[in-house]
Amino acid sequence: MNSLLVEEMPRATGVDFTDDELCVALTDERRLAVPIASFPRLAHATAAERARYELLGGGEGIHWPELDEDVSVAGLVAGRPAIEFDAARH
Repeated sequence: MNSLLVEEMPRATGVDFTDDELCVALTDERRLAVPIASFPRLAHATAAERARYELLGGGEGIHWPELDEDVSVAGLVAGRPAIEFDAARH
């Protein structure tokens, strides 16, 4: 009998930034770094605004209330940029 191994999506445990990247610490001990340019609201925000985030759903998502920006961990893992980034490219 074959069994299917279903891996649980990791969750965010923390967020920080470099000059060029959004960096997310994950529950599986990985650190995911993505270009901040993929998230225009974050790219144009101040360091103080970026620092004021909330983890949603036990870390399934990240929310910046002042910036009205939401990022899902599943989206980051899949490599999906913000909607505004996609719209600007077309």
